[in-house]
Amino acid sequence: MAGILFVQVTSINRSADLQAKNITIQERQDSLNLVHFTEQTHIALTNVLHRITVVNADSSDLYEAVKQIKPNYFTVDFNEELDFYQLETWLKREFYNRNLYYDFQYGIYDCFNNTISFGPLIHYSGSEFIADSSSIITTPKINWKKDGHYFTVYFPEMGVTSKTEIESSSYSPYLYLMIIVVLILLFFGFTVVVILRQKRLSEVKTDFINNMTHELKTPISTIGLSSEMILQTDPVKDALKIQKYASLIYKENKRLENQVERVLNIAKLDKHEITLKKEPFNMHEFLQEVKDNFDFSQSEKGGNISLHLGAQKTTIEVDPVHISNVIYNLIDNAIKYCNKAPEIVISTSSDKNSLIVEVADNGIGIRKENVKMIFDKFYRVPTGNLHDVKGFGLGLYYVKLIIEEHSGTISAKSMPDTGTTFLIRLPY
Repeated sequence: MAGILFVQVTSINRSADLQAKNITIQERQDSLNLVHFTEQTHIALTNVLHRITVVNADSSDLYEAVKQIKPNYFTVDFNEELDFYQLETWLKREFYNRNLYYDFQYGIYDCFNNTISFGPLIHYSGSEFIADSSSIITTPKINWKKDGHYFTVYFPEMGVTSKTEIESSSYSPYLYLMIIVVLILLFFGFTVVVILRQKRLSEVKTDFINNMTHELKTPISTIGLSSEMILQTDPVKDALKIQKYASLIYKENKRLENQVERVLNIAKLDKHEITLKKEPFNMHEFLQEVKDNFDFSQSEKGGNISLHLGAQKTTIEVDPVHISNVIYNLIDNAIKYCNKAPEIVISTSSDKNSLIVEVADNGIGIRKENVKMIFDKFYRVPTGNLHDVKGFGLGLYYVKLIIEEHSGTISAKSMPDTGTTFLIRLPY
């Protein structure tokens, strides 16, 4: 950016300096051309006036008869009436002889009638002057004199170029430079966002690999140790011991199989290969079953589930298996991420279009900066090197996918050391 700005600004400054010099030279040249034009026009109009006095036998003084009203506007005083055609012919001849090849328009003031009549625009074609009646030229307004006869000559091509108009063009390169800088900054910002996103994804995948390593290490070690013990045991004398080791191998193998199955199911969901089998599902009846199962399984460890079932319409069209998994996932998280007896509150309510399920716990909670990422694939709240809670970071990702497949929404709010609340909204 610094290099581009330096090169661009240097280039623009050099161009501006060069343009300023060119403007100065052009102004000098225009000034010289204007002086030459004025001198030659004065001479030509004086000659025309001389012809008028000769033809009309007028012996009046020609001094200061030719006046310049504007750089491109002249008046010439005379004493007698003047013919339009004759004046046009003399003007053409004198301007041609003086190399004044500019378009012009003339007018004659008649003091007797107090009127001024304009002739056609005289256009120089490259070899001669030709009257162009189709062109309309608005001669600038001047304060007309009321005494004597005079004629006017106006040169529309001799308009003076404004210096400010010339200089204004020198500012345009800075506008282009700013546009380039803004575009570069936009692309740079987009690149940084992509890099940071890829960096976070890389960190999440690394965490997933670490978590999976910890998850798989225990059953693999147990299976290996049990297999080794079976090989060292006499099948005749220690049949019960062999059966015990075989049962342990079977359970650990099932555990591995379930873990792999969870990962494969997530992959299928990502590819939309899982077809939902929707049917009527009574949420209140299911939540009562969940409470009964929890009370039975947690009877020794303590804990409680409270139900506040306030929904008016309790039946929705969903896939019972996946919706059941969603609720059990949330309850399982509430138990795993709690350092005391879990207190879980499940509430339901309804509005015109949706059934609302709220699951609140008294767990360790989640920091505000982590809440927005808990539904990301493989994401787990960072705990350093502590792996006291098992998991791949797929549970809430699965929950979000299933809810979205049902055209619903899920959100979370949490406070550290207070607990977390999940809000699910499922359309009827």
